[in-house]
Amino acid sequence: MISPISYYFQNDGIIPNNSLPVLIYKNVLQDFEATFKKNGWTNNWMDIILPYDHFHSNTHEVLGLAQGAAKLKIGGENGIELQVETGDVIIMPAGVGHYSLDNSMKYQFIGGYPNGADWNLKTNLEEEQTILAEIANIPIPNTDPLFGINGPLFDYWK
Repeated sequence: MISPISYYFQNDGIIPNNSLPVLIYKNVLQDFEATFKKNGWTNNWMDIILPYDHFHSNTHEVLGLAQGAAKLKIGGENGIELQVETGDVIIMPAGVGHYSLDNSMKYQFIGGYPNGADWNLKTNLEEEQTILAEIANIPIPNTDPLFGINGPLFDYWK
């Protein structure tokens, strides 16, 4: 089984991030939607990533780059710039900031959420205590979006 690259990000006062790491798999998959659905990460969509920093305080998220290449910023302004290519997968814990630095629209991600969760969209910590409590109460998913019940997600997210 392939191992991911992991990145940890701290609360920067605007983007909460999460104590759980972001996991990046390079060139791991092509049939994202079927794999995500099989492993219970549904409410799928296909689109670009928004061009402004945002996070989801009520669910974790998986992103698979179905076509093209994109440059993203992950973890808020103090985070990293990440170049992703077709076949790459990003598993993001709730609260982690992310946005596209590449607005060419020449790429397409497929996204999904554990158990088909409906996601919210936040851009700052306006309601900091409420948002931090919401993120802290989100459970570890029952399945890894790529590998199911025995995936490496569980080695990193504890």
